[in-house]
Amino acid sequence: MTQWFKKNWPNLLALLLFVVICFIYFSPVVQGKKLIQGDVMNAGSVQQEIMDYKKDGKGPLWTNSMFGGMPSYQIWTQYPANIASHVIDIWNKVFPNPINFVLLYLFGGFFLFRMLRFKPWLSFLGAIAIGFASYNFIIIEAGHTGKALAIAFFAPILGAVIMSFRGKRLAGASLLALFLALEIRSNHLQMTYYLMIGILVIVIAELVEAIHQKRIVDFVKSGVTLLAGVIIGVGVNFGTLWVNYEYANETIRGKSDLVQAAATTKASKGLDKEYAYQWSQGVGESITFLIPDAYGGANGIPFTPKSKVYAELIKNNVPPQDATQIAAQIGGAARYWGDKPFTSGPYYFGAIVVFLFILGLSLVKGGLKWGIAIATLLSILLSWGKNFQWFSDIFFDYFPLYSKFRAVESILVIAGIMIPLLAMILLNQIFEGKIAKEKILKNLKYTVYGVGGILLIFTALPGLFLSAQSPNDANLLAQLQAMGGKDVGNSLMAAVEADRLNIARIDAFRSLVFVLIAAGIIWAFVTEKIKAQYAALALVLALVIDMWGIDKRYLKDENFTEKRMLSQATQPREVDLQIKQDPDPYYRVYDMIGNAFANPATSRFHKSIGGYHAAKLKRYQNLIDSQLVKGNPWAFNMLNTKYIIMPDSAKGARVVHNDQALGNAWFVSGVKFANNANEELAALDHVNPKTSAIIGEDFRKDVDITKMDFDTTATIKLVSYHPEKLVYESNSSTNQLAVFSDIYYAKGWDAFVDGKPHKYFRVDFLLRGMQLEPGKHTIEFRFEPKSYYTGEKISLAFSILLVAGLAGAIFVNLRKKKNETPEKVEA
Repeated sequence: MTQWFKKNWPNLLALLLFVVICFIYFSPVVQGKKLIQGDVMNAGSVQQEIMDYKKDGKGPLWTNSMFGGMPSYQIWTQYPANIASHVIDIWNKVFPNPINFVLLYLFGGFFLFRMLRFKPWLSFLGAIAIGFASYNFIIIEAGHTGKALAIAFFAPILGAVIMSFRGKRLAGASLLALFLALEIRSNHLQMTYYLMIGILVIVIAELVEAIHQKRIVDFVKSGVTLLAGVIIGVGVNFGTLWVNYEYANETIRGKSDLVQAAATTKASKGLDKEYAYQWSQGVGESITFLIPDAYGGANGIPFTPKSKVYAELIKNNVPPQDATQIAAQIGGAARYWGDKPFTSGPYYFGAIVVFLFILGLSLVKGGLKWGIAIATLLSILLSWGKNFQWFSDIFFDYFPLYSKFRAVESILVIAGIMIPLLAMILLNQIFEGKIAKEKILKNLKYTVYGVGGILLIFTALPGLFLSAQSPNDANLLAQLQAMGGKDVGNSLMAAVEADRLNIARIDAFRSLVFVLIAAGIIWAFVTEKIKAQYAALALVLALVIDMWGIDKRYLKDENFTEKRMLSQATQPREVDLQIKQDPDPYYRVYDMIGNAFANPATSRFHKSIGGYHAAKLKRYQNLIDSQLVKGNPWAFNMLNTKYIIMPDSAKGARVVHNDQALGNAWFVSGVKFANNANEELAALDHVNPKTSAIIGEDFRKDVDITKMDFDTTATIKLVSYHPEKLVYESNSSTNQLAVFSDIYYAKGWDAFVDGKPHKYFRVDFLLRGMQLEPGKHTIEFRFEPKSYYTGEKISLAFSILLVAGLAGAIFVNLRKKKNETPEKVEA
């Protein structure tokens, strides 16, 4: 044990320092405060029904709390047979939010560099460079917890791949299986997909290097063992991937059912291209990698009394108190001036890290460097999206699954790990003496001239590179002119642009200082002015100060609040309490306060026809676009929209009871057949769903129109409600066609009449229909997706295989170490 501690104390110290750093950064957590995360609060709203019905740790796989009803796979689903679920749960119970995410960033980064056999201090530095990239903190503040969790496993996955290609095949494959299992279980497949693109580039670079060095056999051996690791990691998540693949095809990310939309463009197999490209990184905005607030930083950050805008307001006789408030409002709307609709902050990788990356491009040799460089460049080009559309379209139209994902700028997460990786490889080679001193000093000088020169020009003349004009400035100018007249508006607009340039100037100078510090430390070490340990300490301190300072702009103490304040933010309104007095367990609500179809709050208290989700069922989205937004009452009635919450000038909101809602189920007297989805949707304009059912041609065979005897005395009602099980009772003297106000989803819903399986079909574009024979019947709909339950069994088998593989790798490693001579303790 003593020998083990002597060997590993630097690693343990690094891990302990990470914990200390996180608790210092997030000191409000120690005080019992909670982070205000908009998306987490939204998630709590849409998950409410699932939590209400959760039993023994498993929630229902379907929820009716939003968009009429949808699978809960992308909302909250547990996979108890998946060992990765339990690992993540335990971690999140040990470390509070958001410390749990940042610790994973840091531990994962440290693990990457230790797997590359870097010294602990350099691994510590690399972990800070990866973990403290601004985007990693910004997504935590926004509440994108699934994304943060997925990104946290990037580094160890990449480390396992590189480790395998460096000869440690069994350990590399085993670790890849483990970390890939955790990565996929994070349930943010977009991030996983982007990681796979980056790793594919690295693997191709390794192949080229292997061919060049005639090591093709070694490459194949590493590739085969890594493939085995991938199969196990994917297999552990077989259930997760199966249900999400199945569901994705039925959502707005799948191929459109509408004939015209499907014929117009290849992109109809995925998201609408304009929607996917909406958040594209501006080409010039990529300078934020080096100068964080070159484009203003983020929306919502005020201009201060030191700003030009404030001075201009004072100049126009606005009282100081009012000027402070107005300047803050203008800053909140105008400070960020990039191409995106809005942003919570820039992609800042650190001035020191970017400088070292650029220096590394000229000094580091080998295939890995080129793989890193190409992966970085690819991620930057793809992040530009609509701003470099011909290139992005190649991937969007032809690359498998690429069109399933939106916000293409987020592919910069690849650059977020590749840039620090090359930077640390360079430092490792410098400190190990693997690069000639003369070459280091020569390239260091030219890199300082290049990077430093750009930063110096940005500092002195930011307007030379930046226009400081936003695509949204026309609207802002109109508002300023309406507020103070044409001349005042123009002068305020000029002040806004001056403030934008000044913000860029300040950050350019800041980055210049850190670049010169890093260059000075390297120069001092190479010329033997300082010893390695002092150079290492100086680099660590400089990097921490640099990254910490920027992260605190976007995830700061003010983002935390008392728990009771968060609780108050989720309290029901008076209109919610009024509606909840209805004893009926299954009605729907249309909330017109704001945008009903981007509002998750209603789902906390009601079964909403609106909600918020990035992967709605495509047919429901078509219904929204074609019928609901234009207010077709028949569409609302067939969804059993019993209550409408409307704005009220006196009370803020009032409830309107819709007595035309058709209820949970009803019988119809006629059928209208439609040739395709377009006709089904259009028929809702003129066919009353109360009397007739619209049925697509693909279900004609399931309907016997000779059994359509309408009985005016027939009854059908819901007698038991559970999100996964709906029970109806009917009574009629003749054959009937029943319509249920339940969303049609064939990938899991099974129907039973009097305990026996029964056929059902789609009616009215997205509801369920069923033919019933005369008499009394009990009708059940049960959500029993085979993809989930069979997938869980497969996941369990692979989870066992994963544990066995890890145990085997540990056993083999211990046996090898027994036969090796003791290693020198690293410092």
